[in-house]
Amino acid sequence: MGEVIGELLPLAVGIAISPVPIIAVILMLFAPDAKGASAGFLVGWIAGIMIATALFVWLAAVADLGGSGEPSALLSWVKLILGVLLVVLAVKQWRGRPAPGAQADLPGWMTAIDRFTTGKALTLGFALSAVNPKNLAMCVAAGIAVGTAGLDGGGIFVTVLIFTVLAACTVAVPVIAYAVAADRMRGPLQDLKEWLQANNATVMAVLLLVIGALLVGKGFGGLL
Repeated sequence: MGEVIGELLPLAVGIAISPVPIIAVILMLFAPDAKGASAGFLVGWIAGIMIATALFVWLAAVADLGGSGEPSALLSWVKLILGVLLVVLAVKQWRGRPAPGAQADLPGWMTAIDRFTTGKALTLGFALSAVNPKNLAMCVAAGIAVGTAGLDGGGIFVTVLIFTVLAACTVAVPVIAYAVAADRMRGPLQDLKEWLQANNATVMAVLLLVIGALLVGKGFGGLL
């Protein structure tokens, strides 16, 4: 199990430091319905990660990708394709970064985020974790890693849970911190939002490149 968790760590970090969901939840914390919207977003975020990962654990088991005890050619190709996809997304993020001194553009839906209900926030959290291509690719890689590790039911549950907790922690921490000490957290959260907004593309480009290169290397290693 330890080896599998080690393989999941970079993927969990990849989801955890994705700037857009962190910015989104911080914006919700400044909204009139801060507690309801941020809690809904956090629940959707956690559910999306766990469900997407568990789905691909099941698919990997059904396809018997790790049945021989050695990396199958199909498994290696899946890792290679996922890695190439992440590298392509990294290049796209890097080329789309704002010029020095320019204001970074945020997605259009963020302009209405202060009016989100709990239900809408939950749906958004789920979509950003389970449907967004960058995060979904990492959930796919994590699910395949767990599903091909030969773990029993308890081991699968524990590893998916650990992966989910690590991947969701950066969204959970602001929500919990704000609930405990709202007045003290306003300034730090505002500073964090501004930094993430300015460096979103750069952070994601580097992150996706590193994880993509890791998956490409593992894919090639299994094919050679």
